[in-house]
Amino acid sequence: MAFLSVFDVIGPNMIGPSSSHTAGAAVLAFLAQKLIAPPLRSVSFTLHGSFAKTYLGHGTDRALLGGVMGFSTDDVRIRNSLAIAEQRGLTYSFLPSEEEKDVHPNTVDIRMKNEAGKVMEVRGESLGGGKVHISRINGVSVDFTGEYSTVIVVQQDTPGVVAHITKVLSDSGVNIAFMRLYRESKGRTAYTIVESDGRFPEGIDVPLRENPHVYDVMILEP
Repeated sequence: MAFLSVFDVIGPNMIGPSSSHTAGAAVLAFLAQKLIAPPLRSVSFTLHGSFAKTYLGHGTDRALLGGVMGFSTDDVRIRNSLAIAEQRGLTYSFLPSEEEKDVHPNTVDIRMKNEAGKVMEVRGESLGGGKVHISRINGVSVDFTGEYSTVIVVQQDTPGVVAHITKVLSDSGVNIAFMRLYRESKGRTAYTIVESDGRFPEGIDVPLRENPHVYDVMILEP
């Protein structure tokens, strides 16, 4: 029998009626916006499954928009996130889609564009109880939850880069809980995702960026 904590039973502190359709949605968007430099100028949400059917009634739209603006699940500003986004000059849209059938019922594709013109696309699923799963970044299949301290290194798929990453983390005393490599195809863009039991040292991104084949480094702290 799987172990359940009291937090799995009662769910997270949250604004809204559903741990999966509001709290989970806010967490997904909160994680997504950590993967792109602020400020955001536009965001679009493509909703699949039950997200597409009930997003208005369950406040999924407000939760997603609040999360992408950095609001936590219990931030009362989520109730007014539509108006706040307009005040901040953040353009947004919600697109219910029934094109993909073989997806988790609570799936959203988040496409963000920042002031510098950079675009980031993230797919995530809300699993219930406020727990989430990020399954795609810019079209590349990945797998992480945001429950651990996570560093994401965007790199060229070429020999020596992973060795550089592991050496930097080892030299910094980082205890690796999970480490996975995902790539578009051989020799193209790859994502090394490392999850740690503890917080990453301040400034760990600086030595990671020293390899010329590293394009970007993103750090997510739970």
